[in-house]
Amino acid sequence: MGSVVALIVVVVVVIVLAKLIRIVPQGYEWTVELFGKYTGTLTPGLHFLIPFVYAIGRKMNMMEQVLEVPSQEVITKDNAVVRVDGVVFYQILDAAKAAYEVANLEGAALALIMTNIRTVLGSMDLDESLSQRDAINAKLLGVIDEATHPWGVKVTRIEIKDISPPRDLVDAMARQMKAEREKRANILDAEGYRQAAILKAEGEKQSAILSAEGKKEAAFREAEARERLAEAEAKATTMVSNAIAGGSVNALNYFVANNYVDALKEMARSPNQKMLLLPMESAGILGSLAGIAELAKDSLTAQRAPTPPVAGGDRAPLPPR
Repeated sequence: MGSVVALIVVVVVVIVLAKLIRIVPQGYEWTVELFGKYTGTLTPGLHFLIPFVYAIGRKMNMMEQVLEVPSQEVITKDNAVVRVDGVVFYQILDAAKAAYEVANLEGAALALIMTNIRTVLGSMDLDESLSQRDAINAKLLGVIDEATHPWGVKVTRIEIKDISPPRDLVDAMARQMKAEREKRANILDAEGYRQAAILKAEGEKQSAILSAEGKKEAAFREAEARERLAEAEAKATTMVSNAIAGGSVNALNYFVANNYVDALKEMARSPNQKMLLLPMESAGILGSLAGIAELAKDSLTAQRAPTPPVAGGDRAPLPPR
């Protein structure tokens, strides 16, 4: 009997010590109750409580936690049914409020989040809900954080993970996107053709202008050449006329022979001319050439003739050779 009593005493002492000494781990806070009533909160560390008078109420995790939002169907503003899921990051800031202000913290937060997801997405079109995910996250964060503030909870982040439209709606969106891309491609092609046509017209216009200016310059040069040729012909005719008037027939022979030779030259230039027939009067050409030779001989004799002496005994200088 003595050993049994001793064993019972040891067990009671162990239980009393366990109730007396409380060690709270880091990242947690425990609430203390006096006969079932909340009296305080134990922070991480070593604490002593009077056994059987004070008891531990709730052990609250004060670290940031993740809450998975299950997938649910949501009807958008344009009556499109989509499946939406998400994830929520939250942290308990007040252990007493989180323990006693709400019965099931995670369940209540999850129901609140799912309800607000339906509310926010129900006020948006499908295209808006797919393209404005950041705006949806920000709106949900503001609403949920304000609603959970009385519970001593801080919602730090809400992320919509996936928004999945039905398969037929996805196919319709793909066809719409393809049609839109083809439309943009056709517009770009039309713009390219238009720009190419404009550039081609500008090039043709510039080419026509340059061609007209070239023709104008060529006509001007040709007219100038003709004018110079006419002046030369007139001068030559004048010289021949003066020579004839002075009694020199050889100048006339030279003029006629020169024109005769030019005419024969033009006849010989014909592309289909294989044989050239000379008239009987070709001997006149030789006579004209002989006249040209006589004219040249008379000119040289006149240049080499001595100059008569000048009065006063001085002799005129000889012409240079």
